[in-house]
Amino acid sequence: MVLKQIFLGVVGLCAGGVIAAGIFAFIVTIGVVVRLVGKTHTASHIHLVEDSIVLGGTLGNLAGLYGFPIPGGWPVMGLLGISAGIFVGCLIMSLAETLNALPVLSRRIRLRTGLQYVILGIALGKCAGAAVYFFAGW
Repeated sequence: MVLKQIFLGVVGLCAGGVIAAGIFAFIVTIGVVVRLVGKTHTASHIHLVEDSIVLGGTLGNLAGLYGFPIPGGWPVMGLLGISAGIFVGCLIMSLAETLNALPVLSRRIRLRTGLQYVILGIALGKCAGAAVYFFAGW
């Protein structure tokens, strides 16, 4: 029985490591880190940015897995939520830029001007959906 639990623990740890490595490889492949460092002109701190992303992913997974409370209450949770939203926005825009999704969309709907309003509408829709999900408890 103990050997079975040890085996399952090792398999679960290995599977989680492979999935995490794949997600981080995906983030690096679409160029999120390079674009963030390029836009903020912080190339001398690239190792800090990479370490922060890995540490944030690891701590977020541990918090989700074990459900330990985050000290600081609502202000800290608000800061974490804003940070996660900024990261997800950067990830989505990098992916859209890599796939050239927005130019294809604008050609398909024959949009000549106002692409910034389409992007703003997508962001506001995402924000409204997240708010409904959070406040309604869906």
